[in-house]
Order: sequence, then C-alpha cells, then structure tokens
Amino acid sequence: MVTIRDIADAAGVSPMTVSNVINKRPHVAAATREKVLATIDRLDYRVNVAARNLRRGRTHTIGLAVPEIDRPYWGQLAAAMIEQGKRHDLTVVIEQTGRSRENELNALALSRVRMYDGLILGAVGLGAEDRDLLKVDYPIVILGERIFQSPVDHVATANTDGARAAVEHLIEQGARRIAIAHGPLTDDVDVSSLRHAGYRQALEAHGILFDPALVAEFEAFDPASGAEVVHRLRSAGTDFDAIFCVTDYVALGVLRGLADAGLRVPEDVQVVGFDNNEFGRFVVPSLTSVDPDYDEMAKRAVELLTNRIENAQAEPVELVSSFRVVARESTAS
Repeated sequence: MVTIRDIADAAGVSPMTVSNVINKRPHVAAATREKVLATIDRLDYRVNVAARNLRRGRTHTIGLAVPEIDRPYWGQLAAAMIEQGKRHDLTVVIEQTGRSRENELNALALSRVRMYDGLILGAVGLGAEDRDLLKVDYPIVILGERIFQSPVDHVATANTDGARAAVEHLIEQGARRIAIAHGPLTDDVDVSSLRHAGYRQALEAHGILFDPALVAEFEAFDPASGAEVVHRLRSAGTDFDAIFCVTDYVALGVLRGLADAGLRVPEDVQVVGFDNNEFGRFVVPSLTSVDPDYDEMAKRAVELLTNRIENAQAEPVELVSSFRVVARESTAS
C-alpha cells in the first residue's frame, strides 16, 4: 500500500507537505501542490479514511437501534434517519433489537466497541427504572415514549395529543360509539397508554361517556390483531361506528376484518390509524391517519446527536415532534 512517505519521497517534499495537499490546507506553493498531486495520481495513492478518522477520534458513523426494521413505522423512520445522516456526512448503521430490553442494553454497551460516533436508540424495552443505565460516556439520543426525565437527549412522538386529534376528527365526522384498539395497558408509559389517554381526553372534551366495552386490547401490533379486534367487538354485540387504531399496521387488519364482516368503510364504520405509513394511501379505502412527521423526528434526532458529539457537557434536551391528521377515505371527510 502506498503511504504518504512514499509520495513525499517520490515528489521530493516532506510528508507534512503531502498531508497539507491531501487535506487542502493553504500556504502550499502552486507548483509544489501540482507536483504532489501528479505524484499521487501516478502512484495511485488512496486515502485511508478509516485510519484518518480514528486518529481524529471520529468515524462519521452513527448507530440506529430500532425494535423491528420490518415494521412500516420503524422502516420509514430509519429511511428518514439515513437521509438526515447524509446531510451531516454521517453513515447510519441499523441494528434490530427485537423489542427486547436486553438487546437495547446491548446496543448501548456495544456502541463504543463498534466505533460509532454516537447512537440513536428506539427504546421500547427500557423503562423509567432504567434511566441510570443511560448514563454512558458517549453520545446517545433516545427515541420513543418510555424514557422520561432521562439523563440523555430524547425525541418523542406527540402520542397523547395526536390520539386526541384523531378521535376528535372522528367526532367531527359524526361518530359517537368510537372503539379503540391498542395493546395491554400496564403501569408502563408506552404507545398504548399514551394514545389511550388521548382517546379518553377527546371523549371527555366532547361530553361522550367512556364505555369500557369499546376498548379492544391485543397482544401483537400486527394486522391479524386488527382483524381479531373486529371479530371480538361483533361477537360481544358491541355497537360501534368508528375504530381508532393506535398504529396503521393494526388498522390494516381492522379494514380487512370490517370487509369480512360486510361492513362498509366509512359508511358503517369509520377508521383512523396512527403513523401515516406509506401503504395507507393505497389501501381501499385509503386510511385516515396521524402523521408523526418522520422527517422532523429524524432531523431533530440527528441534530441532537451531532450537537452532543461536539459538546458532551450540554444539558439534556427533550423534544416532542409535531403531528397532523391526514384525512382520507376511511373517514367521511
């Protein structure tokens, strides 16, 4: 492999001069610069970027650890992160944690070994009790709902406000018997609990009594669970004219379940999802959903991480992304 010293010897200059030329530093005579560049070209010298970055303490690579890369929400967000990374001259390496607390802790522990400049972690397994485990000596940004008042930078989705807006949209469209499909409610702060809270707030604000019979819990955030929600509501004889689904992925199954039951959307039952996944525009009927603004979340997360890389002592920042309800055919808009 050709080295800087080889170039210097062949060009009759010092290694420092060669380094100045390669790094485009000023104060190198034009003739000397041309001679060095010609020698570099003749000897086919290639800069060892990895070695240079390591000497400078930077690799220009960041990690993105997400629960499931095959789920539309995380896939769409990862794509936005990659685009934002490019704007900061960063390569984004994606890891999948499988919604596991242990794997999320491993992602934290191994980030330095993998020579990332920093880590963006989509935390769903870690809880508030794990906040002290986030006190690591390298830059991290947390995505998600479950870590509040953490010692690190945090970008969250407007879960409660977004859910409230979705349900208020249904109410504005005339719905009154609004079911909600979400995961189990526990003592943890997560997507289901926060979006359930927004659902309750919307009902209360519009004078609609909360009916526990309209709450349909499921175990897995997938289309099969959505279809099962419709089956259970109908089997129980529950009257409903709308369903708010805490994710679009579940809403996809709800649409299937309603079609199988011979119910028309939106004429018989209106449906709203959350996440504004790309497929929502193309299903029939197209899906009304809450858009959590992937680009803004990605932009803010990458900016926070790059700022943290430059200033490790800055105070932690907690941000909540914006949102909007995107009305489509699944509600009577």
